Amino acid sequence: MTQIKVVYTKYDGTLHWNHPGTLLGEDDHGAWVSVPAGTQASKGAEPPVTWETPIVMLFPRDGWWTATFHTPPHSFEVYVDVTTVPRWRNGEVTMVDLDLDVILLRDGGLVLDDEDEFAEHQVTFGYPDDLVTRAWETARWLLAAVEGREGPFGGAHTAWLDRAAPSG
Repeated sequence: MTQIKVVYTKYDGTLHWNHPGTLLGEDDHGAWVSVPAGTQASKGAEPPVTWETPIVMLFPRDGWWTATFHTPPHSFEVYVDVTTVPRWRNGEVTMVDLDLDVILLRDGGLVLDDEDEFAEHQVTFGYPDDLVTRAWETARWLLAAVEGREGPFGGAHTAWLDRAAPSG
């Protein structure tokens, strides 16, 4: 298993969430990364936070999103960021966070989050029209796929969680 760095930026290039992970492997859905409990993650220059539960992340080969699958007792089951297509280079996977998030809560609730941030950043960062269209299309597709437990959201993550290194 290979150690990597996960790096999200904002559209203007500023650093967003970033943290280490372990590349577990790939399947038809994309590349799977383990992030054990106790991992420290930073949001830009803010002080790091420590994740209390292990997760696995999915980075699709050509999708405009990334997914995080949380373990109990975390209140989120699935957290999907609408992003640019993840790119791999020199031990890093990087993508631009496009604000919109699809969240499946552990209690079954489904949320589209940060629409206000997306609207604000369209102006602040000058998102091109085609990027705005792609982000909305992706968010709508993700809402349906997560709700319907389709594709990678149908339980594919469980085998990768089983392969992940012990937390801590």
